[in-house]
Amino acid sequence: MSKNNNEALFHDFPAVSTKEWEKQISKDLKGADYGKRLIWKTLDGVAVRPYYRSEDLITLPATGEPGSFPFVRGTKTENNSWLIRQDITFVDSKETAERINYLVSRGVQSVGLSITKSLDKKQVTDFFEAIQIDEVELNFQGIDPGFILEALKEYCEKAGVSIENVRGSLGYDPIGAFSLSGKLGNEETDFDQLVEWIRASKDFPNLRIFEVNAKHFHNAGSTAVQELGFAMAVANEYLDQLTDRGLNIHEIASKLTFNFAVGSNYFFELAKFRAARGLWSRILESYDAEVAKTSNSYFHAETSIWNKTVYDPHVNLLRTTTEAMSSILGGVDSLTVLPFDSSYRQSDEISQRLARNQQLLLREEAYLDKVLDPAAGSYYIENLTHSLIVESWKVFQEIESKGGFVDAFLAGFIQDAISDIAQKRDMKIALKKEILLGTNQYPNAEESRATQVDVTIAHALAVDPTGAEAQPLNLYRGAEEFEKLRFETEQSGKQPVVFLLTIGNLNMRKARATFAANFFACAGYTVIDNPGFNSVDEGLKAARNAEADIIVLCSSDEEYLSLATEVIKARQEAEIVIAGYPKSIMDDLQNVGIKYFVHMRSNVLEILKGFNQLLKISQ
Repeated sequence: MSKNNNEALFHDFPAVSTKEWEKQISKDLKGADYGKRLIWKTLDGVAVRPYYRSEDLITLPATGEPGSFPFVRGTKTENNSWLIRQDITFVDSKETAERINYLVSRGVQSVGLSITKSLDKKQVTDFFEAIQIDEVELNFQGIDPGFILEALKEYCEKAGVSIENVRGSLGYDPIGAFSLSGKLGNEETDFDQLVEWIRASKDFPNLRIFEVNAKHFHNAGSTAVQELGFAMAVANEYLDQLTDRGLNIHEIASKLTFNFAVGSNYFFELAKFRAARGLWSRILESYDAEVAKTSNSYFHAETSIWNKTVYDPHVNLLRTTTEAMSSILGGVDSLTVLPFDSSYRQSDEISQRLARNQQLLLREEAYLDKVLDPAAGSYYIENLTHSLIVESWKVFQEIESKGGFVDAFLAGFIQDAISDIAQKRDMKIALKKEILLGTNQYPNAEESRATQVDVTIAHALAVDPTGAEAQPLNLYRGAEEFEKLRFETEQSGKQPVVFLLTIGNLNMRKARATFAANFFACAGYTVIDNPGFNSVDEGLKAARNAEADIIVLCSSDEEYLSLATEVIKARQEAEIVIAGYPKSIMDDLQNVGIKYFVHMRSNVLEILKGFNQLLKISQ
């Protein structure tokens, strides 16, 4: 400890310059390429360096204080509070009101209300009367905003409720609907109607009318940069259309909600929300600099659908917890944590309780609502935020050069850009370069899920393109193809047996057996590991007793040729697989009859699909 409290911590240690650090790194690399070894790039080109220092902040644009332009540090000024939202479906007035009152009593502050049937004014009024409408934020989906506005006004006048205390949103998003259906509809009518609703809601200062659903891009497989760039392009499309119809920027911005998805790339997602506010401020500034300085933008986050899994589903709880943390620390205004089982069934009461309690724990026990923008000053996150702004702005400008979001979507530019990235992400999952724990890495071979799955929820359903003017976005989960493969195994009534014939070099056989066990368990096969055999004959006899469908030879490269030759000569009915990629003897191994190899560079998905066909599991 320092003897003098005024002395800087570690003052006895000399400062090390960046030049000195780089010199030492180059020495340690021993001639290896610095860029390839230590700098990694995201799929959309954001370069991440191995370390950042205080000098890396000097050239960055000023981010201001919390609550001040350009709002990178958030719109809040007192604390980092956010609204805990949970989504439900409207059943009937009484039951839905009871459900909302129950949720509010359990800490929920905001409700997403999906309405899937027609309602009359009495039903809506009965619903309003049964809840404390000024104590919970209501976010409607699937109902005419004009109808709700009229019903709200009448109810508030009758019940003596202050209109200023009514909070929520009405969920209108014709551009988002176009993205999902490919059907544009009547733009003139849609935007004219939106103008009427915005004007009709002027007495409701805390009621937002329309939204930008950036989450659709995320859940189609996009990157953070694409999600940001496309979201800003949609928002700007609304600005263009609505200002042309006589609304001013303040009227528009105060009635808009941004809905983002949040994934598990912790720091990127945190920086994404900081970047989103900076981008939106820049766009508003181009229309009206004074309005931009008093922005009251509203950002809602919803945990990702794309990265959730059916198998080992409780891992989803870990994913949604880090996602919630990223969005909260990024300064969102409200947050929905989707239940861990929502990827494959209608969530039950326990999973819904867990979902809301995750947020309660982060607020009441982790105190994430106490500190404004805790990432401020982080050398890494500040640089990451700036990089996301720069790269997303390029995407935004490219869309604008194509005539705006709608024109770019009609031309297929948006869909092609996302599809290209989604295919790359799918390949990374197939190669296990992107890990979905419990699905393509460390699967639980004893787990059975197929009979518990609602396929209409678990599997992406192709949108009917009939009458569409553009290709709709393809919303799906990254785990789906692996899950379908495993569903096939479960539903076939046959569980193939994979026998690991471990022999020879102890370290190599153990490592390769572990790899092979994880590899084949991804398809739901039964894997039999072994401590090691003294001879090939001994191992093959055990494999026959186990009625193995696949025998995986696990040993060292140096021993494989002689061992494989013995195995092939024994004429096993099982398929023979080599664990590893013994490059120098590949031709020799193939010449003696070895067809299959599994290793770190294998396309796990394609190989397992091949085995499912070979073993007559695929129909």
